[in-house]
Amino acid sequence: MFGRLREKYQQMITPAGIILSKSGISPNMMTIFSLLVGALACYAYIFMRSFEGALLIIFMGVLDMFDGAIARAANRVTRFGATFDHVMDRYAEFLIVLGMIIGGYVEWLWGFFTLFSMLMASFTRAKAESVGGLKSCTVGIAERQEKLLIIIGASFLIPLYSQILNYAVILVGVLSSITVIQRLNYTWKETGGK
Repeated sequence: MFGRLREKYQQMITPAGIILSKSGISPNMMTIFSLLVGALACYAYIFMRSFEGALLIIFMGVLDMFDGAIARAANRVTRFGATFDHVMDRYAEFLIVLGMIIGGYVEWLWGFFTLFSMLMASFTRAKAESVGGLKSCTVGIAERQEKLLIIIGASFLIPLYSQILNYAVILVGVLSSITVIQRLNYTWKETGGK
């Protein structure tokens, strides 16, 4: 859903990207800032501060949009930068779910199921675009933005139902697994099974 809106919100944040690029902040520095905020979210969940954790995930997402905006504004879009961004995103996701497990919000078995499923969704896309030769394989029921929104929404609702984050993380794992199947199917069709 949000993948389809990517071009629109990229245009909206272009002015901010221009300002930030003139300040001397590099795209890779912004990516690292985003990871550090993800680590702070992990810390918040460990100490059962789900509201603060959700706010930090939102802030992390904003920073993650700005690294691309800076790269485009400064004409510093590189293949390494794109790779670095994707890798740091996976680390941030791992830290966030790990914090939820340690903090007791999520049962460890479901937490690891979701971590593995999220990793496989990203891995499937990467392999489809590298080995499979596809230009883009961003298809699927849920990309990163949707998954984080589910987690954020559940984090805000914990005062109403203490187990909601556990179920939200399970849902993210299931959606990620469905995304893997959809991406494999898309790759099969696009490559003719070859």
